[in-house]
Amino acid sequence: QVHLVESGGGLVQAGGSLRLSCAASGSIFSINAMGWYRQAPGKQRELVAAISKAGSTNYADSVKGRFTISRDNAKNTVYLQMNSLKPEDAAVYFCNGGVVVPTNLDRYLEVWGQGTLVTVSS
Repeated sequence: QVHLVESGGGLVQAGGSLRLSCAASGSIFSINAMGWYRQAPGKQRELVAAISKAGSTNYADSVKGRFTISRDNAKNTVYLQMNSLKPEDAAVYFCNGGVVVPTNLDRYLEVWGQGTLVTVSS
């Protein structure tokens, strides 16, 4: 069984910064792409940023230039550095990863974390 656990959320003033972490644990052979999604109340979950195993990244237009996604493959961990936070960034942030397990190398499992709350005060 594989788990993703997010941390680093909290309350921050507009203009401030937070760094989210997401650590994968369990029976892991490797992790393909990893990403951060967010869901605000009454809205659909949306992709914030994603990173491939090789380190290629893509971002939602709304966060380009403010957020940076990175990963440490040795630690099976992905990070999201969020700068210049705005009230509209407030949401529950979820980590996602495509996990390959040792017992089945031919496919990957899509695993989600439980989410971490980011609140931005104006």
